[in-house]
Amino acid sequence: MSDTHGSSHHTSHDHACCGHDHGNDHSGALASPLEGHAEFGAAETPVLVEVTRGGIVESRHRGIAAIVDAEGHVVAHWGDFEKPVYARSSVKSLQAIPLVESGAVEAFGISDEELALACASHNGETRHTTLVSAWLERIGLTPADLECGTHLPYDDATAHALIRAGEAPSPVHNNCSGKHTGMLATALRKGEPTRGYIRFDHPVQQRILGVFEQMTACDLSKAPWGVDGCGIPTIAIPLGSVALAMARLADPRELPDHRAEAVTHIRRAWAANPYLIGGRDTFDTRMMEATGGDALIKIGAEGVMCAVLPKLGLGIALKIEDGASRAAGIAMAALLRQCKVLTDARWNELAGVTHPDITNRAGLAVGGIRPAEGWPEQV
Repeated sequence: MSDTHGSSHHTSHDHACCGHDHGNDHSGALASPLEGHAEFGAAETPVLVEVTRGGIVESRHRGIAAIVDAEGHVVAHWGDFEKPVYARSSVKSLQAIPLVESGAVEAFGISDEELALACASHNGETRHTTLVSAWLERIGLTPADLECGTHLPYDDATAHALIRAGEAPSPVHNNCSGKHTGMLATALRKGEPTRGYIRFDHPVQQRILGVFEQMTACDLSKAPWGVDGCGIPTIAIPLGSVALAMARLADPRELPDHRAEAVTHIRRAWAANPYLIGGRDTFDTRMMEATGGDALIKIGAEGVMCAVLPKLGLGIALKIEDGASRAAGIAMAALLRQCKVLTDARWNELAGVTHPDITNRAGLAVGGIRPAEGWPEQV
C-alpha cells in the first residue's frame, strides 16, 4: 500500500507532547508524529459505503479512515484524519491496559477470557454473562457495583428467552459489563474507591486518560470529552492518532517494557477469544474468526471502528460521518481487503458481512450495501 495521494513527500504534524500531568505515570511517553500525507482534500469527506435498491444508489455514507504504522507514518488515509472523534467502545483494548499494568490480573487470577471481556462489547449471551458474574463474585463484588446501567441483551435469542422467563436484564447483560468489571478490579487493586469509578476525575479514569495520551501521542489535557453510553468519559482524539494507538498495539516494540508486555498480553487474549469480543452474528467476531487473528477488530458506537493488524504492524481507524454502524463494518472489510488481510475468496465467503443484501419483510433480496464504487482504490 502506498500513500493514498500518490505523493512522495512527507509532512510532519506533531500531535504529541504527553507531558500534561493527570496524576498518572507517563514514563516512557512517546511523541511520534503522524507523517506522510499531502495537504489537499482534507475538507472533502469521501463516500465510503453505498446502499443500493432497484439498480440505483439509494443512500450514501461518508466517512474518514486512516491506516498508520507504529512509527506514526500514515500509510493511507481518506478524508481529514486529523479530525477529532469520540472513539467510543472501539478503544476498549486501550482502557484495559491499566488492568494489566496494575497487577490486578495476577492478584485476582484474571483469565485471558476475562481480559478479552474487558475489551468487549458483548451480546449479553449466557457465555458472556456467566463469566462476568463469576469474575465479580471472585473479587468480592456484585452486579450492583457495576455503574454501566442495564439494557436487554443485544442477542435476540437471549433477549427473547429472558422475556419469556419473565426475567429482567441485569447490569451484567450490558455490553460493557466486562470493561466495567475490569475497571472495578483495577480500583480494588489500587486501593481506590469503587463507587464513582466512572467519573472523569476518578483515579481509574485519569489513569486511562494517561494511557490514551501515551498510546496516541497526544496531549489531551484540553481535549473535548463527553459521557459514553455506559457512563464513562469518552475523549475526542484525532482519528489518525487513534489509528496510531492501534498500530502500537500491533507492534509495541518501541513502547516501554512494562507497557509492551501489557499490550502483548491483551492482544493475545483478544485474538484467542473472538466470540467473547462480540458474539453470535457480530461483525467483530465473524471477521476475527475469518482472519484467524490477523485482524483484531473492535466496533464502537456512532460508526467508529478500529483494527489491529499484528503481522503488518499497522492500525486502522475509521469513522462513518452519519454514525451508521451498518456502514462501519462494510468500510472496515474493504480496508482489510485492501491490506490483503482479507483475501478475495474470503471476502466472497463472508458476503453477509462484507457486502450484504438488503431484504424486505418477506426475506427477498431487494438491494445491497457495498463499498463505494472505486473505494478504497480510488483516492
